[in-house]
Amino acid sequence: MFDHLHRLPVFFFLLSLSFSQSIHENEESDTPIHRFQQYLRINTAHPNPNYTAAINYLTNFANSIPNLHSKIIHLTPTSPLLLLTWPGSNPTLPSILFNSHLDSVPAEPDKWTHPPFSAHKTSDGRIFARGAQDDKCIGMQYLEAIKAIQISDSKFVPLRNVHVLYVPEEEVGGFDGMGKFVESKEFEELNLGFMMDEGQASPNDEFRVFYADRTPWHTVIKAVGMPGHGSKLYDNSAMENLMKSMEVITKFRESMFDMVKAGVAANSEVISVNPVFLNAGTPSTTGFLMNMQPSEAEAGFDIRMPPTADPELMRKIIEEQWAPAWRNMTYKITEKGFLRDIMGRPLMTLASDSNPWWSVFNEAVTRAGGKLSKPEILASTTDARFMRRLGIPTFGFSPMKNTPILLHDHNENLKDTVYLEGIKVYECIIKSLSSFEGSMNTDAILL
Repeated sequence: MFDHLHRLPVFFFLLSLSFSQSIHENEESDTPIHRFQQYLRINTAHPNPNYTAAINYLTNFANSIPNLHSKIIHLTPTSPLLLLTWPGSNPTLPSILFNSHLDSVPAEPDKWTHPPFSAHKTSDGRIFARGAQDDKCIGMQYLEAIKAIQISDSKFVPLRNVHVLYVPEEEVGGFDGMGKFVESKEFEELNLGFMMDEGQASPNDEFRVFYADRTPWHTVIKAVGMPGHGSKLYDNSAMENLMKSMEVITKFRESMFDMVKAGVAANSEVISVNPVFLNAGTPSTTGFLMNMQPSEAEAGFDIRMPPTADPELMRKIIEEQWAPAWRNMTYKITEKGFLRDIMGRPLMTLASDSNPWWSVFNEAVTRAGGKLSKPEILASTTDARFMRRLGIPTFGFSPMKNTPILLHDHNENLKDTVYLEGIKVYECIIKSLSSFEGSMNTDAILL
């Protein structure tokens, strides 16, 4: 009897310690950083992105936020979309959409300091994970911002409908994601007036914002000629013709790059041309026959076209200078997007006070304590182009300042303080854009 009574204080002490530890663990798991890490740990990298797990996680979180309605849309058998809606008090007004993509590019684990899907946080607050910058950060920040708005101002109701969209397949072109969504009944029902999409990190203390993207042209140039002995000099051999084209293309690339180096134009404002593969030679059991000149040779180029470029002129340059038929050359251009909208205008959104959406957005960032840098054309390509093609004003924006640009890199990471600041910025942006009462002339805000 005495022994049992003697042990009771120890028992209750251990019980209280366990209870306290459980509470602490629950508190740690109920934080924006922990939720961000959980999302990053879902492997949505190609070639086998786990869309189901990602959508389930996002839906569960969204269901914990009052007045946020979720809908899973299947436009293809394997690539679902998630659409969340926060109803506004005047749903007849054009709605606003905040977009991010579910998928990520692959990662090479042996090249990373920490496993790419561990979401490991270092002592200095850096969270290592594929997708940390591109672009699972904004996908979670949208929801955290809506949650924070409702907690801080329980009476706030947006004037316009606010939609949050999670799309698949962006990293492989977006054609089975946003491309199919803009053709759907669900998209038409949104009555969309404005969209925010992904941007990029800024190495300095200003936030970057993008009013246009460049469009990829994947171009393959092929040369043919007489095969023959490796010792002979032939006119118009396949390799000779391809080498001549490479010289012309290199000069074109240098002329574009010279403007960038001279400060005349930004990298994203010129036509970039980069060779990505070369295919030639006669295979042998040990490699290639060195005494055999091949009858065919081809090279592939990644061309990025800014919306200011003249597509017809570029096609003429490729046809007449890079792959002339008289030199036994052919070419194929695969255009991975658009340069003009459905009205024939360049795919750009006006980033000035002439565009009321810009004014509201800019003021919201300022109110959040931030500053926007000079608006840019994005050097790469995003799903924003599908919206701009329909004449819907769209800006690319990811609130990451004083942050190295690490999208698609080994050791992609984002600091916890940068992530948390981004939530605050989106609180101001979402409240401001959703409360905007004015009207706009679409023709006046698209270039």
